[in-house]
Parts: sequence; structure tokens; C-alpha cells
Amino acid sequence: SPVPTSPAAPSSSTSPPLVEAASSPAPALPEFLPPEAHQVITLIQRGGPFPHRQDGSVFGNREGHLPRQTRGWYHEYTVDTPGLDHRGARRIITGGQPPREWYYTDDHYDSFRRFDVAGAAR
Repeated sequence: SPVPTSPAAPSSSTSPPLVEAASSPAPALPEFLPPEAHQVITLIQRGGPFPHRQDGSVFGNREGHLPRQTRGWYHEYTVDTPGLDHRGARRIITGGQPPREWYYTDDHYDSFRRFDVAGAAR
């Protein structure tokens, strides 16, 4: 016999089905992100601590490659490049606090690829 449906069952609009994905966000990340970016995303979600003093600083978007926002919306974080003894060119840029937008650049802000992080604020 059919199982009766509770009237509260279709309440998916109040709690998005992200619980399973939020417990392990790494598999949901796009393949273009290097493994070192996964570590940075975890640190961003935890609020640090970050290995570089510049991490978490405001990214000014002076070149205008990202959507225009008020100053302070974007923050930058270093994605280490193995074998380099300096910060290199790879960064994650987040938008909002907590982050609602995520971007990756591997060419020191010349181009960006947007991506989503499972369980992140929207």
C-alpha cells in the first residue's frame, strides 16, 4: 500500500539538500583546480590560519575582470605552486563574507574561472 506523504516533506526550499556534499566538499570541486587549491578552500571555510600574510586581504579588482562590487567584497588567497619559493601567480578570489562567489586565477589576475563550493553560502 502507498505510504502517506507528510505535509512537511516538500520543504526543500527551507533546507537545501547539501548536507552530504558539505561534509566532503573536495569531490564537488572542478577538475581545473590544482590540489593545492583544495587546501586553501578548506582554510577559507575555517577562517584560517593562512600561510601568507596577504591571504584574506581585500582584492581591489582594479582591472575590472570580475563583476563590479563595492570595495571590500573580494578577498584574495594564495594557492601555492610546488617548487616556487615565492607566492607565484595562482590565487583564489572570494566574494562576500562568508564567501558566496569563488574565482580561480593561475595567471596573476589576467583571467578568472568561477566555481562553486558545495556547502558554501549563496
